[in-house]
Amino acid sequence: MDPYIGKLLDNRYEILELVGTGGMAKVYKARCHRLNRLVAIKILREDLSQDAEFRRRFHDESQAVAMLSHPNIVAVYDVSRSSELEYIVMELIDGITLKQYMQRKGNKLNWREALHFITQITKALGHAHSRGIIHRDIKPHNIMVLRDGSVKVADFGIARVASGGHSTLTQEALGSVHYISPEQARGSHIDARSDLYSAGVVLYEMLTGRLPFEGDTPVSVAIQHINSIPLSPRELEPSIPEALEVITMKAMAPLPENRYLSADDMLADLEEFRKNPNINFNYSSSEFDPEEELDDDRTQIRSIHASGGRQEPERRRQEERRSNHRYEEERSRRRRYEEEDDYPRRNPVWPVFLAVAAVLLFVGVIGYFLWNTIFAGMIAPPKTHTVPKLVGEIYEEVKDNTELLNGFTLIEGETLANDAAPGTIIDQDPKAEREVGESVTEIKVTISGGPEMVEMIPLDNMDYQTASQRLKEVGLKAGVPSYENNETIEQGFVISYTPMQGVSVPPGTEVQIVVSKGPKDVPIEVPNLEGMTQSLAESTIRTYNLEVGRIDDSQYSDTVPAGKVISHYPTAKTEVPEGTEVNLIISAGPDPATLPPDPPPEVTDPIPVTKSFTVPLDGYEGDVNVRVLMDGAQVWNQNYDATMETGAEIHIQGTRGMGTKEVTIFINGVAKGTESVNFDA
Repeated sequence: MDPYIGKLLDNRYEILELVGTGGMAKVYKARCHRLNRLVAIKILREDLSQDAEFRRRFHDESQAVAMLSHPNIVAVYDVSRSSELEYIVMELIDGITLKQYMQRKGNKLNWREALHFITQITKALGHAHSRGIIHRDIKPHNIMVLRDGSVKVADFGIARVASGGHSTLTQEALGSVHYISPEQARGSHIDARSDLYSAGVVLYEMLTGRLPFEGDTPVSVAIQHINSIPLSPRELEPSIPEALEVITMKAMAPLPENRYLSADDMLADLEEFRKNPNINFNYSSSEFDPEEELDDDRTQIRSIHASGGRQEPERRRQEERRSNHRYEEERSRRRRYEEEDDYPRRNPVWPVFLAVAAVLLFVGVIGYFLWNTIFAGMIAPPKTHTVPKLVGEIYEEVKDNTELLNGFTLIEGETLANDAAPGTIIDQDPKAEREVGESVTEIKVTISGGPEMVEMIPLDNMDYQTASQRLKEVGLKAGVPSYENNETIEQGFVISYTPMQGVSVPPGTEVQIVVSKGPKDVPIEVPNLEGMTQSLAESTIRTYNLEVGRIDDSQYSDTVPAGKVISHYPTAKTEVPEGTEVNLIISAGPDPATLPPDPPPEVTDPIPVTKSFTVPLDGYEGDVNVRVLMDGAQVWNQNYDATMETGAEIHIQGTRGMGTKEVTIFINGVAKGTESVNFDA
């Protein structure tokens, strides 16, 4: 049982499970109870945490890296230092390493996918270098690929700590030496250009499916980095664009002064290549071959010490003198033996003893073989051992676990698409728990390559709706688009998208699309609308490609006639974007309170008028009361015999000039409707 599982660090971080083991530390999945989020915690190995100087450097470097903030860098949230434990708290990444991703893809990526990854790696390096931090250990194992195709560079600054007190190529070097720069191999001073060399090696490996230099030992690989020039990528894969090969070889130039001066310079070339894959950078080939520029002293075969540095000239001359002296002594000794051979000597007897010993040894080997193969089987049953259970384990974590394998050797078999996490063992032969003879020493395993992946399709020259439909057809989906002005791409069409074309992503991945808003709007000068009628002002606003906003027609004006514009906002001659709303204030005319009173109407004798109408009495029997109100006053009230009369005749008195009045009719006290009576007609 892992001692840290279930432990609560600093009363905050609960360790949930082990997710990875490296040469320096173990990485755990944990929960931060203060912020209620999942994090990754890297805990230093116990032997390293005993080194006070190492711990000090680790703490200082980790704090510096915690200041980095970039979408392509694994974020460091916290750094803890105590008497017992040293750990850092990082962003928990849902993905796999670039190395695992390349293995799943057959070790070689298409150049578009390689461009997609190296661009993000270079952006991360540019951010870190701008803050004075050099990674020193750029390799696919330290680069995480997320489900959406983006990448994050991990372990910034930690590589520097790991190498701070050592200068040999033996410790933890076999995995990293393939990516180190020549100056790192020599143990010389390094700067940001060393990271660019390593990034170039990663790009070389993605494009060609192989490393530029291979060897049996770390030292032999390091010597090749110093003294050799790798095959050009196009010799191994002719489909690689020439300009991308040039970028790769310039990043891997043996001399730092011949590489890119900064990550931003390299990123600029990558962007230019992305826009035009046929671009010609016109870099000199001598930049990539130091032998054309080195002087006689530097072109000699360089001697590598355990420290990885070059011998000083005086020390080299001393070694040569000692070698020459030993060579002359050996020649003199051989001449003495040759002179002695001229004299006759007696045949020695040791060959006889040697022959007898050989015969006895042969008889012993035959007897041992017969005993162990024939007679031992007759006496005792054959020995067997149990096959360990490996299904569900991570291949990289168990392949060297001698305790778990118990004498077996793992053989890597097929990699198949599967819902299990990439790198998980999904089948084994022989099966777990079987008893097998001692002659069975190998277990062949089948490894999960993760879910079936979908290759990102091109969306160039498509409008957003078409692009969304195409993504849906291949099992992907379009995210909420963002919009930008563009001088060349028509409004509503795709400017860019992530992941890029050719990148493999899981089904259902959300694609981020940037859509064109067309050319940037030209400012419009607001016209002067004051004094215009409301309808003319609204028409003028629309003519200028503006929008009519709020209209306030409640303000009085003694100077602007009713219905005309008093003022507007924005005001005249203000420059505004197309489609801006213009608010209008319309005159309601003079304030009535300030006007003189109207003259009293002329008094004339009213002309009496009688108006009549009939109220139907259908449905009533016997005596029925009909009552009529006008202006709230009763003007008619009479009873009728509904048995004898079908309707009640109503007569209302009024005068000419009263206009039309609404009267209310009640039958037996219940309102039955209204009637309009026009006394002027």
